[in-house]
Amino acid sequence: MADELLVVRCQLGEREALAELVRAWHAPLWTYVRRMLGAGAADDVTQEVWLAVLRGLPRLKEPGRFAPWLFTIARRTVMDRLRHEYGTAETELSADPVADDPAAALVDRAELVAGLAGLPVREREILVLFYLEDLSVEDCAQICAIPTGTVKSRLNRARRLLREHLTERGFQQ
Repeated sequence: MADELLVVRCQLGEREALAELVRAWHAPLWTYVRRMLGAGAADDVTQEVWLAVLRGLPRLKEPGRFAPWLFTIARRTVMDRLRHEYGTAETELSADPVADDPAAALVDRAELVAGLAGLPVREREILVLFYLEDLSVEDCAQICAIPTGTVKSRLNRARRLLREHLTERGFQQ
């Protein structure tokens, strides 16, 4: 409800409402973009997404659906970047370098991030949206413009691939 109110206030021209909306959604948006493209491109692409949001916000007909709308814009921007850089959206990306830190928890997290980065783009995208951005299967389907059954099958495949990667590295379930 808070996002819906902020969106309506933005549509009415309140600058402070836009600042609040950006404060609330910048970190989840940046995290999604970083997981899809890596840290090097995250800032630029996130900025492109916010520009598209600013341009499209006056035309948003359902303010209560702001999050799926935002991530749909982010997904399109990410896919455009992937197509531009790699020629096709199916290319697998390498993992970001991980900072040296002796803490075992960070090592485990680094393995998880590396495993996530090693997934095909379609599966990685669904995992990021569903688990990291905490969106529903229906919202993921809307964002990716695919049926909910396809979201479920990609989630299943992504979990299996990630599990295989972590098992190869010696992590137990």
